[in-house]
This record gives sequence, C-alpha cells and structure tokens, in this order.
Amino acid sequence: MRKIKSILVIFLLIHLVLMPAYIFGGDNFTLVIHGGSGNIPRETITEQEMIEYESVLALALKHGEQMLKSGADALDVVVEVVKILEDSSLFNAGKGSVFNIDGRNELDASIMCGKTGNAGAVAGVTTIKNPIEAARKVMEKSPHVMMIGKGAELFAFEQGVTIVDPSYFFDQKRWNQYREVLRKSQGSIDNEDQNEKMGTVGAVALDKNGNMAAATSTGGMVAKKYGRVGDSPIIGAGTYAENGVCAVSATGHGEFFIRNVVAYDIAAQVKYAGKTIEEAAGNIIKGKLADLKANGGVIVLDKDGNVAMVFNTTAMFRGYINHKGESQVKIFED
Repeated sequence: MRKIKSILVIFLLIHLVLMPAYIFGGDNFTLVIHGGSGNIPRETITEQEMIEYESVLALALKHGEQMLKSGADALDVVVEVVKILEDSSLFNAGKGSVFNIDGRNELDASIMCGKTGNAGAVAGVTTIKNPIEAARKVMEKSPHVMMIGKGAELFAFEQGVTIVDPSYFFDQKRWNQYREVLRKSQGSIDNEDQNEKMGTVGAVALDKNGNMAAATSTGGMVAKKYGRVGDSPIIGAGTYAENGVCAVSATGHGEFFIRNVVAYDIAAQVKYAGKTIEEAAGNIIKGKLADLKANGGVIVLDKDGNVAMVFNTTAMFRGYINHKGESQVKIFED
C-alpha cells in the first residue's frame, strides 16, 4: 500500500510540475499582426504594391517567429515586430505617418503585458523614431501608464530611446494625400475619408510560457485636429492583453473604438460570457460598430493560440504564424 501511495505522490508531483505545459501547450506559440484596414477598391492597389505590403508583413512575421521559437517573451516580440512596421513607410505608423491639420506628424502607441496587467502608452509625439519603444519605457520605467507630447519625448530621450528630427517621418505620398484632403474639404476637416486606408499597425503574441502581449502604433487620422488622440494608445480601446483570456490590437475610426471600449469588450465577452474570440470580435466589429457605421477591424489571439482577424471594411492588412508552421498574409477578404 505504501508503495502505491508513493507512486501516486510521485505521479501527482510530476503532473503539477508539467501542468503549465498542459495548460499552455508547451512549445505552443502564435503571432498575429495587422497593418490597418479601410474601404480600399482592389483595383487601386497595383500588383507591385501588393507584393511590397505582403513582403513587409511576411518579414515581420518571420522575425517574430524566430524570436518565439528561441523562447523570447511575448512582450519583446510585439515590440520588435511593431518596430519593423513602424520603420516601413507603407503603413501609417512611425516613418510614413499621416499629417495632422497643421501638416505635422503626431504619433501614438501603446503596449500591454498579459502576465502582469501592466501597460504603457505615448500620444502626440513628434520626434520619437519608434513610439512603441517609448510606450514600453513608460510601462517599465515610470509609475505612469500614459505620457503625451513634449513630456513623453523628454522621458523617451532620458531613457535612451532614439530621437529623430520630425522630417524623418515625411513621406511624399502621405503629403500628397494630406494636400488632397485639404483641397476637397476646403480646410474644414470633421472626419477621415472612410475610403482611405487606416494604416495603424499592431501585434499580439502568445509565447511558449503562455504569456500574452499586445502592441499598437499609429499616426492617427489624416488632417486630424491639433492634439487629437485616437484609440491606439488607449488601453482597453485599441489595445488589451490578459493571460488566460486573449490579446487584442485594433485599427479603425478611433473615436468609436474609444466610446465602445472595443478591445476590453472583446476580452470581457471571452472571459465572462464564454464567447470564442471569433464570436466576441464579430459581435463588436460586424455588429455594434457596423450598426454605428464605424469602420475598422481587430486582431485577436486567445490562450490556446486561436486567431481571429475580423474587420467590416473591404480590406485589412493582416497575417499570422504559429508553432505548427502555419502562416498566412492577406489584404482582402478572399
């Protein structure tokens, strides 16, 4: 009898030690990214542009996959992946961001750690090369969640984040877009042209230890009013992560995402109502927001590595990769 009891105790101890692997899938990891959404006619994107977009998204996914394979933390992965997208002028984040009403680039970003619940954000910055890095510094090196404008820039400089001249963010296509919006509106901008691509970028990741993280970065709306801040740096609106539940990054008409606390609403439906991430995201993006005529989309990742990429526009630049080697990059619905 004692021998049987000993065997049972040993079995129980082994089970408890290995339980995290059972719960979180051991080597299970997944990365999902987006580069914005919008009502984009397919014929307006050339074959060469399609190749360029897909190449950058694939590059970001591959880099993230290599990090996750090596055991990197989800938080490190979303930062490095978003930096790749910020450094590409193809997206409305970092280099190549849209211009505000004054013809300047004002950038926002946020990050959230699913393991600790800690978060950081910056808004309205004009000299930080990679705003997502500054957002992480706010989370880890300050007692705050959000810093804005000159204060955020000074803090980022003190923390060793790369600072650039505002001219670094200039992109001729974005400038032409800005001038065209001004021409059409005759200087009165009340809303973003909903046919323009909303090129906010974001990433959500699940690492081998079951930790989750989410990050989002944007240049905001074309010709936005001075000082306007959208949902991307707002925790619970454009970004949210909670271990054992899900991680979310959003893109779209920020005012509606803020009012409806979109990222947290999706997580709450998963956590409290037992919805799948596909159901929860659909309820908000294709249900509530669509009813409000608000455009946008979300990428969502759950604790088991399941992926949802839901949008109510004609296109969303998106992709994912996982530990099984499954990978996908898409722009349009089909």
